[in-house]
Amino acid sequence: MTKTWIIVAESSRARIFVTENPRAPMDEVEDIVHPEGRLRAQDLRSDRPTRVFDSKGQGRHAVESEVEPRHQEAINFARRIADRIEDARVSGGFDELVLVAPPAFLGLLRDNLSANAMKRVVQSINKNLAQLDEAQIREHVFG
Repeated sequence: MTKTWIIVAESSRARIFVTENPRAPMDEVEDIVHPEGRLRAQDLRSDRPTRVFDSKGQGRHAVESEVEPRHQEAINFARRIADRIEDARVSGGFDELVLVAPPAFLGLLRDNLSANAMKRVVQSINKNLAQLDEAQIREHVFG
């Protein structure tokens, strides 16, 4: 029997479902919440930007982060999900993987998955379905 994990995620929540075939029940095995994904950018900044001195002269200016705080939180959460997927892959928790996420977050997930985990991805869906119930998700995944 083929065990399929269906990862339904967005920047503040990831749900992991498992099924053994398209007609079998999809059981939700984990619901990972990332409340930082819902915070405003200004709430994610810990303090004012770092200030540095110019190498010549007496100028001083702020150093801005290259990655916006909300985007960095999404990267961190995608990495956390990818680590969970990798742990399950190594332990034989699934044979196939279905990824469901909004386009930008789906890209972050793919960027953080190991090459071996990516080989198990059989389907990707570019939609935010994280708030839907199991029956609605099943319809999108299996048609």
